[in-house]
Amino acid sequence: MKKYVFGVDVGGTTVKMGYFDIEGNLIEKWEIPTRTEDKGVNIIPDIAGSILVKLAQKDIDKKEVAGVGIGVPGPVKEDGTVLVAVNLGWDKRNTNEQLEDLLGIPVKTANDANVAALGEMWRGGGQGYEDVVAVTLGTGVGGGVIIGGKVIAGSNGAGGEIGHIHLEDNESEECGCKGHGCLEQYASATGVVRLAKKKLADSSKPSVLRDDEVTAKAVWDAVKADDELAKEVANIYGEYLGKGLAAVAAVVNPQVFVIGGGVSKAGRVVIDYLEPYFDKYAFPGTKNAKFVLAKLGNDAGIYGAAKLVLG
Repeated sequence: MKKYVFGVDVGGTTVKMGYFDIEGNLIEKWEIPTRTEDKGVNIIPDIAGSILVKLAQKDIDKKEVAGVGIGVPGPVKEDGTVLVAVNLGWDKRNTNEQLEDLLGIPVKTANDANVAALGEMWRGGGQGYEDVVAVTLGTGVGGGVIIGGKVIAGSNGAGGEIGHIHLEDNESEECGCKGHGCLEQYASATGVVRLAKKKLADSSKPSVLRDDEVTAKAVWDAVKADDELAKEVANIYGEYLGKGLAAVAAVVNPQVFVIGGGVSKAGRVVIDYLEPYFDKYAFPGTKNAKFVLAKLGNDAGIYGAAKLVLG
């Protein structure tokens, strides 16, 4: 009788872990450090060791565990082959096989952004919907696409890389992907700071942003305080993000966009600036998409990883 499932979210600094009952209720969560030295050779053994310790502590038989789901930061193929995970020091490897050998429990692996999207669909902001695009606005811009309740990973596991949709031809600065003019360069936390600094340099308008270090939080706080220059920055930001998500909607036609990541902590104001531009650029048949804020925060990954196993 299967009673439990484990969810694992592998980050560059910590591995977040949780175990759930078979209905998907989180029983306990914890973290272990991500040991990325020596090309991350210790990461999978550390995860296996931590799960085995937890099974012993809670007196759980392996036969009672339906499986272990894992989200990793890189493209992942259907069979659990991780093509590369730069932040972990990994080159190509099959995490399903590696962890199954150590645990004797079935394992499923997927990209971390897709897994977080699955978590938000299942127990977060996207609950009640089956066609969901989760958008993570952090240091970069990540995405997870779920259609019919299933993650769309694509042939190389790179489905959902919405931060690298090309939006600007005349961009001189290079994106992290080595391209130029990607959505991520404007709609990430770093992007909003770039836009604000450019606006401050090009305009003589007074602004609270001139008084201190420019951060994404400072920009959105200034917008909420009715700072005119900050509102102009938010408008430019909203146009880039709205246009980018309109392109996504034309391909996958989601019911809802779930907006998460550090930038989303500013709250509904981010959606207020992107929605008019989404409406401007979206194909008519996709304009009814809703925008909601993510609810699970840093737990989205472990929830989604558990859902990978439960199906």
